[in-house]
Amino acid sequence: ERGDIDAGFAKAKNIVQGEMRIGGQDHFYLEGHISFAIPGEDDEVTVIASTQHPSETQHMVAQVLGIPSNAITVNIRRMGGAFGGKETQANLFAAVAALAARKYRRPVKVRPDRDDDMTATGKRHDFHVDYRIGFDDDGRIAAVDAVFAARCGFSADLSGPVTDRALFHADNCYFYPNVRLRSRPLKTNTVSNTAFRGFGGPQGMVGGERMIEDIAYTLGKDPLEIRKLNFYGGEGRNLTPYHQTVEDNIIGRVIEELEASADYAARREVVLAFNRENHVIKRGIALTPVKFGISFTKTEYNQAGALIHVYTDGSIQLNHGGTEMGQGLYTKVAQVVADEFQVDLDRIKVTATSTGKVPNTSATAASSGSDLNGMAAANAAQQIKARLVGFAAQRYGASEADVAFEPNVVRIGSERIAFADFIKSAYAARVQLSAAGFYKTPKIHWSRAEGRGRPFYYYAYGASCSEVSVDTLTGEYQVERTDILHDVGKSLNPALDLGQVEGAFVQGMGWLTTEELWWDAKGRLRTHAPSTYKIPLASDRPRIFNVRLVEWSVNREETIRRSKAVGEPPFMLGISVLEAISMAAASVAEYRIPPRIDAPATPERVLMAIERLRAATRGKADG
Repeated sequence: ERGDIDAGFAKAKNIVQGEMRIGGQDHFYLEGHISFAIPGEDDEVTVIASTQHPSETQHMVAQVLGIPSNAITVNIRRMGGAFGGKETQANLFAAVAALAARKYRRPVKVRPDRDDDMTATGKRHDFHVDYRIGFDDDGRIAAVDAVFAARCGFSADLSGPVTDRALFHADNCYFYPNVRLRSRPLKTNTVSNTAFRGFGGPQGMVGGERMIEDIAYTLGKDPLEIRKLNFYGGEGRNLTPYHQTVEDNIIGRVIEELEASADYAARREVVLAFNRENHVIKRGIALTPVKFGISFTKTEYNQAGALIHVYTDGSIQLNHGGTEMGQGLYTKVAQVVADEFQVDLDRIKVTATSTGKVPNTSATAASSGSDLNGMAAANAAQQIKARLVGFAAQRYGASEADVAFEPNVVRIGSERIAFADFIKSAYAARVQLSAAGFYKTPKIHWSRAEGRGRPFYYYAYGASCSEVSVDTLTGEYQVERTDILHDVGKSLNPALDLGQVEGAFVQGMGWLTTEELWWDAKGRLRTHAPSTYKIPLASDRPRIFNVRLVEWSVNREETIRRSKAVGEPPFMLGISVLEAISMAAASVAEYRIPPRIDAPATPERVLMAIERLRAATRGKADG
């Protein structure tokens, strides 16, 4: 909460009240849950689990077995996708496997089939948003009051922080002068909903964009005009509802670049002209921004460890607390270590994540995998390098400033020694060639009781422009074109980052358009398999799909190589598709009535919204 809500609404020339339902989403990882438990000596159990949070799985298994955590070792080499669905949900399968392994003194594997996996595991929380907004005749927001209610399921799981993050992102890129945002985590007799890419942020952001949409269609204006008018920026307009100052705001420049490259203004005129001439097929275009906070809001999770061994042949073994689920984390952290030692990437061997090597790790979540583990690995490498520099200076009678690591060699003054030979000589001189690295994110703090602090180290930004065609007789639609410009700071690996942006957009689009969870009257999940749950297909992707990374962005904070997180922020780029569909629907009422399509915007919901708008237009005409 910030400002004076009552005074803000009293001064507002226009007040709009509305509600929105935002559906949940199944993680639909390609590989389902699996755990393999192997009993060892005494009370020891080794668990190979498909988990994003090995340390939590370790602690949970230990609690179930009634033994100390030091008797449990959890290993995870890689997962076939996760998206948050294996952050806490893996604990159940690991605990059951370990319990059986302990009882029967033999290895036990638990692997549910797809139907059982989808039926039993938690999903993205579905939300109901009630909101009231006050604004002037130009569309500048004066006050916002909103309640975000979430279906949490039968247990708490991560619902508290998920609903917190929804509130953190209900502002998106917009400054609310007077604001009150409240969450309502609701216990229900359904599966216990859990983490999902964005962790509540997408639900909050969709709610915020719905408010912008309502303002635009109430005033008969281009929603992008309303968006830009309300951006953070300028004197006294940089403080979030949770009292963090937005210091790294680049959304204005990102939007300006995408407007130009996507030719938004000209294409919008073409869309408006098309809709005037065509009565069945309607088009819509929308350009939406993203501002996403990076850090765990539970401050203690913002830490990571790494372990590096340099062997006498010059090969390097790397272990860290992050888990690989197809996002390229192992590659990025290996790149960091190779860069520190200035050796070829193939010298680095990344071993499976193990609680026996790096303890007390945080989940690979909150988009923080590269930020935390990359910095911890760099710290370990720097410790070893410092010892090697000291050894070289002493051995060769040089100053430490004269020692440098260059591609596959170590330069000492004018002499260059092959890296492997240099390592052999360091070993012979009894230099320690192993180090445990550590990193904790600076500057962040958060008081949940007071609802204020600095929960995020920095923000990642992005924007997407999507154009759709909608059949007003059936509600079916096609995404004709999407242009994306996304901020990853100084990219660690542009190929991996582009893949993350493209995949996140399609997954976000699926959440908001086709992926509908349906329970029958007896509470049974009926969308429990690929035959009934509709993730986006290759044919659903935009016919024209242009994706670029912001080339000029450098993280102002001291992150790993000045990069920015890329796991979750681009997920919300899919909002542009929902907004474009809304514009197409709004065209049947001359863009003067908010269409208010609930998500997912299935063809049925789109058709019902169009019919509702037509009826409202006829009612006005009759009046």
